[in-house]
Amino acid sequence: MPSRQTVSSKRSAVIKALAHPSRLLIAEALMGGEMCVCDLKDLVGADMSTVSKHLSIMRQAGVLVSDKRGLNNYYRLACDCLGDFLRCLDQLAPRNVKTKPCC
Repeated sequence: MPSRQTVSSKRSAVIKALAHPSRLLIAEALMGGEMCVCDLKDLVGADMSTVSKHLSIMRQAGVLVSDKRGLNNYYRLACDCLGDFLRCLDQLAPRNVKTKPCC
């Protein structure tokens, strides 16, 4: 049985992989099914190297899996339950957050 520290480290890696707006956008798009890296590039609006780095971080954390078909890489969520997790986050996020002015 894995230690609590090991489980926490794995969870932390997944949360860190999702904690960037572009990576979260990619995860949300992949909730609809697999996509080619070229489509994800257009979605994020960044160059191929930036998108590839985001995808690599997500893949290393276990969030995504990829398949190479011909010249293209296709990505999909490693687990369908990620959509449930993201929808749950919507319930936690405050609706109308008013920030206090700084100093």
